[in-house]
Amino acid sequence: MGLKIVLLCGLIVFSHMGQATVIPDRQTIDRFLNTLGADRKADMSKTIDWGVVPGPFYTPELGVGVGVAAVGLYRPDEHQHHTPLSSLSFTGFASSTGAFGVGYENYTFLENDSWRFYLSGDLSRRPLHYWGEGYRAGRKQRGKQSYDSTKLSGVPRILYQLANHTYAGVGWSFSYEGASSLQHKTNGSFYHQDESRHIFSSGASVLFSYDSRDFVANPSRGQVLNLSWTRYSPAIASDNRFDALDAQYNLYHAINSTNLLAWEVYSRFTSGHVPWTMQSLLGDSHHLRGYYEGRYRNRNMLTSQLEWRKKLSWRHGVVAWLGAGSMSDKPSEVLDGHWLPSVGAGYRFEFKKNMNIRLDYGLGQHSSGFYFQVGEAF
Repeated sequence: MGLKIVLLCGLIVFSHMGQATVIPDRQTIDRFLNTLGADRKADMSKTIDWGVVPGPFYTPELGVGVGVAAVGLYRPDEHQHHTPLSSLSFTGFASSTGAFGVGYENYTFLENDSWRFYLSGDLSRRPLHYWGEGYRAGRKQRGKQSYDSTKLSGVPRILYQLANHTYAGVGWSFSYEGASSLQHKTNGSFYHQDESRHIFSSGASVLFSYDSRDFVANPSRGQVLNLSWTRYSPAIASDNRFDALDAQYNLYHAINSTNLLAWEVYSRFTSGHVPWTMQSLLGDSHHLRGYYEGRYRNRNMLTSQLEWRKKLSWRHGVVAWLGAGSMSDKPSEVLDGHWLPSVGAGYRFEFKKNMNIRLDYGLGQHSSGFYFQVGEAF
């Protein structure tokens, strides 16, 4: 759902300032964060080493809100010291727009990383806007239609190691989304569609992954190529029959111990009777920051971004990025579509080992947005 939760922002800001007695110093902040489990360490003597992160957040879709995240690091087998750390996170939120929800994300590495199990999903209710399909619809300042979205989704995946860094597996994707309390607008975007306002999509996936990253949640080196083909079919309870192909390539190059370049190319292509709930979205908190999620949607999309990440002293860090994305109705036309730019900068605060809180500000075409979240964009 693109939403994570940030820590008490005042403590972070104060840590940059002078040593006046009324301002907490770094040791005081560290002691406070340690009570929440945010000690920048991973204690593997515990079954799961939890860190709790309460505080405010903001995204262009949800506005200002409050919530809490619980992030845990663990090893399924304590004797497998060379297996990557597994992670589990739960989030809950409520925002000024009336939105609320919960989400979860899990990366588990088993038998010396011979098996990988991933699980993600969310349950939420959010007031949103719908512009329609395609670049022209999203570009319009008028014509959008307000509605309340109720969503339930889950994506379990399991992969087996075929060779060094190389995995293949299967997965399942299910998603229910319903639109209610539609703004009364006889010529609105939703009224141009013949399909239901309530869609259940269920699909079986075939997966391939080449992954040499050192830590999935926040890599400092390596690369990853993920390919996923999902067939949604009434045979497994889907309301519509369609296919989706997702492809992602990320590269992480450490310039030195404090500077990192991260590059991503991400695409999604669909075919068949693709419902409005499962169209490819151009612009969110991960792939094209600075746009309202769902404003630009179509059957196919392609994005790329390059990000510079700089570690500073103590828990601090900064980033800057530039990127672009395009969408189209036909796969062959995605490169010839209208390219939307994205540039921005952000601040990082390490609250748990290799886990950052991020504050990003993204600029798009006639659009911008702040993002307070846990974890890197990619």
